[in-house]
Amino acid sequence: MSLHYPFPQHPSPGELNEVAPGIFWLRMPLPFQLDHINLWLLRDGAGWCIVDTGFPDDGVRELWSQIIERLDGPVTRLIVTHFHPDHLGLATWLMEKTGAPLWMTTGEFLTAHVVWNEVGGHGARFMVEQFRQHGLDAEHLAKFEKRGSGYRKAVPALPEHYQRVKAGDALSIDGRSWQVMIGHGHAPEHMALYCAEAGVLISGDMLLPRISTNISVFAATPEADALRWYLDSLDELAVAIPEKTLVLPSHGLPFIGVQPRVADLHAHHEERLHALENSCEQAPQSAAELLEVLFNRQLDTHQTMFAMGEAIAHLNYLEQAGRLSRSVGTDGVIRFSRLQHRPAAH
Repeated sequence: MSLHYPFPQHPSPGELNEVAPGIFWLRMPLPFQLDHINLWLLRDGAGWCIVDTGFPDDGVRELWSQIIERLDGPVTRLIVTHFHPDHLGLATWLMEKTGAPLWMTTGEFLTAHVVWNEVGGHGARFMVEQFRQHGLDAEHLAKFEKRGSGYRKAVPALPEHYQRVKAGDALSIDGRSWQVMIGHGHAPEHMALYCAEAGVLISGDMLLPRISTNISVFAATPEADALRWYLDSLDELAVAIPEKTLVLPSHGLPFIGVQPRVADLHAHHEERLHALENSCEQAPQSAAELLEVLFNRQLDTHQTMFAMGEAIAHLNYLEQAGRLSRSVGTDGVIRFSRLQHRPAAH
């Protein structure tokens, strides 16, 4: 079964497109290679619920101002799926503008504050040391040191209070129950929302139709098996979500086909894992040396940051699955080698 796209045309900036009764799709620009984010407006009785905020840019603020002006009722709450700037970046501004409370998971709310303040193993200086250990060259490291915290530049202010949302919670929005589903690997406690009555899953970045979301290992959790966590989260979605559910992703077009998309993502990552495994056959390799295996193109500084995190995630997966071994050279660089005899499967 291939994916089905019931809405092949995306809305223009500032336009609302109703994709299910009381559920509206809007699309905001992003200043990256990935040039857009999908946001969602849900009818909530006499008011409206916003899901995710967009990137803090004057143009996006103006679009939001126009949309809010046209709404026939107040914004009752603001739900943010995870802490990344294109999702949380305008939360403080929207809260001040509308008076609506913020709803998030604790993992995402606290991670935003830790990353913004560069403490607890998060921040440029920790990342530079992590990438140095994984073999990144001095030229790239100097660029990261000079660049500093991209998160603080991308999120001008953070909310100081929120309504906590937990796995298994059911949010009542416009009289319908939305089940909170938590995914891992892309962000610490990423929230997706599933409404059985509407047949809709707001998937955030956990399930995208054409690209695989970034899966990175961060300096604060250097041994994290983030790719395993992500794939396990996808499997949970594939079991829990009915086949005909309309998926509303943060990037790309709304689609139907959770199960085939999950299968495609498993195959995609397994292909990359095999390529890495084979590249470590003849001699130990660092994450930096393996970037060209995973990303067959030139990477700018911003892309190199994500690429290093993703390479480390795949190598951690292979090591913890018993497919590669890890060693530290006399230069202090972590390298990975293929195991000639894999442990027997249990």
